[in-house]
Amino acid sequence: MTTVDHRRLGRDLHLFGTDPLIGAGLPFWLPDGATVRHTLEEYVRGLERDAGHVHVYTPALGKLALYEASGHWSHYREAMFAPLEDGADPLVLRPSLCPHHALLYRSRSRSHRELPLRVAEIGDMYRQEPSGSLGGLTRVRAIRLNDAHVFCTPDQVVTETAAALDLIARAHRALGITPARHRLSLPGPGGKYAGDTARWERATALLTAALEHTGQDWEEAPGEAAFYGPKIDVQITDPAGRESTLSTVQVDLHQPERFDLHYTGPDGARHRPVMVHRSLIGSVERAVAHLVEVHRGAFPAWLAPLQAVVLPVSPDQERAAADLAGLARRRGLRADTAPAHRGPLGARIREHRLVPYQLVVGAREAAEGTVAVRLRDGRRLPPLPVKEFCDRAAALAARHTTALWDA
Repeated sequence: MTTVDHRRLGRDLHLFGTDPLIGAGLPFWLPDGATVRHTLEEYVRGLERDAGHVHVYTPALGKLALYEASGHWSHYREAMFAPLEDGADPLVLRPSLCPHHALLYRSRSRSHRELPLRVAEIGDMYRQEPSGSLGGLTRVRAIRLNDAHVFCTPDQVVTETAAALDLIARAHRALGITPARHRLSLPGPGGKYAGDTARWERATALLTAALEHTGQDWEEAPGEAAFYGPKIDVQITDPAGRESTLSTVQVDLHQPERFDLHYTGPDGARHRPVMVHRSLIGSVERAVAHLVEVHRGAFPAWLAPLQAVVLPVSPDQERAAADLAGLARRRGLRADTAPAHRGPLGARIREHRLVPYQLVVGAREAAEGTVAVRLRDGRRLPPLPVKEFCDRAAALAARHTTALWDA
């Protein structure tokens, strides 16, 4: 069996590339790949908005003192780039977004009535990965992370964690991803972990309760925890059987204390919130790499870089084809034409075999205002009025379903 490799497919499909002058682990996105990335990010933002998240922007740089306060500098320094000298206050390219979000929470006083506060961002971060471990989009140094932090009261943690797991499952269904297993990642012997044993036991108990609440099966994995707390990892496997982490939920009792986060409770006293880290799809790079391999470039229709291609049978139908493509674009579909001068109809169909909707316009279709629809899976639909096709395809895309067509 031929090995499915997103690096080869990415080149063949003109999704992304690399150049030695840019550097290892620093891929660039070509137009079709950028379209997939943008569409994926917008889908995630919409899903998060529906779930009550607010979106923010934070800078990819911070003072070294910020990461000393968070514990990253003492526990995670080997994965961070060297500080950039700036007088007495060196700057660091961030390896994670959580310290910035902790400061955002701390920017004003908070009441228990505001909680849970769900802060989300698709932000850039940077990690000094060893050059020998870099490969395609799965291990990079410039990372676009889908991240969120839920600041909540202790009695809200289980509900918020369970809701995060449900949201992850919803995103996976839309993307056509099947998780391999759920892993409860715990500290292991010899690791560099922050905080005392009691705090770790409390955080682990909260995650376990959330897993039990959802009825989800899981396996314990000692040694796989983050340095600041245990986490639930949603594991995936690639076509070669290699396993990796895509989505995570983490309970953090460490950073709220390090940054002295608090809220005013019903009793008027100051209380410490819990910080729940949650990532629906992890890094955009790793998510796209997995999607390329799982779907072999045949992305779900809502995510495909080109959703519909219009194929006039002869030059006489060029005007009708252009009008159909224009109508499809006005309905929000990514559509283009493959003119007759590019070759025989069969050759043009094969060239666009990964496009979800191949729309053939012959003399009859042009005269009647209809279109002969070929679906990517080989099905052929009865002739449809062009407006009906555009409306139905746009509605399917808006639902973020993996189905190509509704019967």
